[in-house]
Amino acid sequence: MPGFFKTKKFIALLLLIIAGVVFMNFSKLSAPHMRDMQQKVIILGFDGMDPHLLQQYMDQGVLPHFKKLATDGVFTPLGTTNPPESPVAWASFQTGVNPGGHNIYDFLTRSTETYLPNLGMVVQEPPKFLWKLIPLKMPHVEPMRKGTPFWVQAGRNGVRTTVLTVPLSYPPDDIPGGYMLSGLPLPDIRGTNGTFYYWATDLSDLEVGDVEFGGKIARLEFNGDTAKVPIPGPTSPILKAEQEELRKIPKDQRTVEQQTRYEELMSAGYKDLKLDMEVKKIDNGVHITLPDGSIDLKQGQWSDWQFMSFPITPIIKVHGMAQFFLVQAQPDVKLYMSPVNWDPRNPPLPITKPDGWSKDLVDEVGMYRTLGWAEATWPLNEERIDEATFIQDANAAMNDRIKIMEHELSKKNWNLFVSVYETTDRFQHMFYRLLDPKHPYYNAELAAKYGNAIRDVYVRCDQIVGKAMEYADANTTLMVVSDHGFHSFRKAVNLNTWLVLNGYMHLQGQEDVEPYKLSTLFDQGQFWVNTDWSKTRAYAMGLGQIYINLQGREKQGIVSPGEEYGKLQDELIAKLRELKDPETGETVIGDVYKRDDIYHGDYIGNAPDLMVGFNEGYRVSWQTTLGGIPKEIVEPNRKKWSGDHCSYDYKITSGVLLVNRKITKSDPKIVDISSTVYKILGVPEVPNLDGKPLF
Repeated sequence: MPGFFKTKKFIALLLLIIAGVVFMNFSKLSAPHMRDMQQKVIILGFDGMDPHLLQQYMDQGVLPHFKKLATDGVFTPLGTTNPPESPVAWASFQTGVNPGGHNIYDFLTRSTETYLPNLGMVVQEPPKFLWKLIPLKMPHVEPMRKGTPFWVQAGRNGVRTTVLTVPLSYPPDDIPGGYMLSGLPLPDIRGTNGTFYYWATDLSDLEVGDVEFGGKIARLEFNGDTAKVPIPGPTSPILKAEQEELRKIPKDQRTVEQQTRYEELMSAGYKDLKLDMEVKKIDNGVHITLPDGSIDLKQGQWSDWQFMSFPITPIIKVHGMAQFFLVQAQPDVKLYMSPVNWDPRNPPLPITKPDGWSKDLVDEVGMYRTLGWAEATWPLNEERIDEATFIQDANAAMNDRIKIMEHELSKKNWNLFVSVYETTDRFQHMFYRLLDPKHPYYNAELAAKYGNAIRDVYVRCDQIVGKAMEYADANTTLMVVSDHGFHSFRKAVNLNTWLVLNGYMHLQGQEDVEPYKLSTLFDQGQFWVNTDWSKTRAYAMGLGQIYINLQGREKQGIVSPGEEYGKLQDELIAKLRELKDPETGETVIGDVYKRDDIYHGDYIGNAPDLMVGFNEGYRVSWQTTLGGIPKEIVEPNRKKWSGDHCSYDYKITSGVLLVNRKITKSDPKIVDISSTVYKILGVPEVPNLDGKPLF
């Protein structure tokens, strides 16, 4: 190749040409004429806000703004979806249809070809490179959610709209003439919901490695006063593509070199792009050196955002940012680092509409975390940080969203304003054990110290409602909604274990396997390693979903459609309803639902065959979520993740609805919100809505 073709100038020129070709295919939606209208709608969402706790705290007199809404307008439970999961319920909130119409049933989906799970909220297309250097195709993300969000329909009809961090708003929607900042499932730089990092000098060999959900634990080894530490970043898309090409070749047809290379690529962490970090001991602290800067941290101190660039190729980098917290300086050093958020000034993919608005927000309000799952639930659950540290982090996440909301409200350039906070959900997940003396992980000493943590976050929500009230004039409808309520998660139920012990699922070879982790699947591609599909009639995956191994649908299906399928559903339902807690004799499951009885729409073919709804105190186990098969069916939950809503019976897991005016609908549901907005703002409804206006 001539020398010119090796120059950076040529590469830059070629990149410009390629970029021109790529982006010629995209055209920004032209904004319609914005209507001059008096009516306004403000919707505040508080993920997981529970009607019973809200009533309790209002009765205590600590929520004056909620109390005013309830007195002047209405406060009532809000019917949720089945299952009562955030992505499912918020999708129905957005679109006004049931899961059969919007295609979201869980955090996970499964492949009928491979039985492998995938993240069930987006479809990702990786980039393609020329010479493993020059991008020929940019990465692309499509939402799995179908249907039309009400803010898109409003924008198309000339309503000025702002939407902030609603779950299931990544990738961001094009709202004609409007603004959107994405929320969940906007990932971290590794493409996960939040991989945290923890380094310490006192870790045993058993503690080192990946945790069950989203954490990397590594030993900190000092040479004198200095330790060299690699920070694992995103998976190299180039190595990932190479792995996929080799995977397509049947194992018995690979050469020795190909098989060796494939095993190398499959090994844990091999494909990770890494940055070098140096940690040096100083007086009661550490000095951290990164490629883009350095900081001093004292014990118990958080850092500001530290910016990191991971090179995909010599000419392309992915930009992120993270915060450090020094858990302990001596005698052992213990260092925590948050998930690496996308830098909103230069994200790998757009996180706002218009595309550049994420950077504009930084200019206007300062830096803010971008990760959809913004709070440090996983490190607290793994007991790598304590409750006080979690509260500091979660309050900081909430502060970011408050400052953006207040800034955007003050612009008064909207007639429809939607802002969702998820900190309520995270606090209840992590602190419910301190409200429930029956919980296996209840701790009286911690309850005395942090027993009001959930109430405190409700108080902060009340202050947010008060701020929104300042912008609600006589022509403004103010609604507060939540997607579901909450329960104590005392015991975990291993559905696949139940299926095995009752003869519906069969194993082959070794039955005692290591507990599954997310990395087992997404880094190493291992899943269902000992399942005998030729004898398996049903399997569980996700948060309470059971699938029939159906002929003509699953690749190795053995259950005939029609009569055999229906009889198996009935048999499973009857037996599951009789499942008792062997310790207490309590009935574990409230009900089990057939998909055709609870869903309808174009996407019912993707629904689970059965949806399990648990009683108070019981929840599907984490291992079931990942396809694991522990020995016991019912196990005590000795984790700080102690409150939940996923897989509970939807009939006992309603959310909340508060409105500053009376409603006429007697049984409001989250699916009713979109049609209500259409009626207030005079926007034509999209066809085939399941919801009805509240007024």
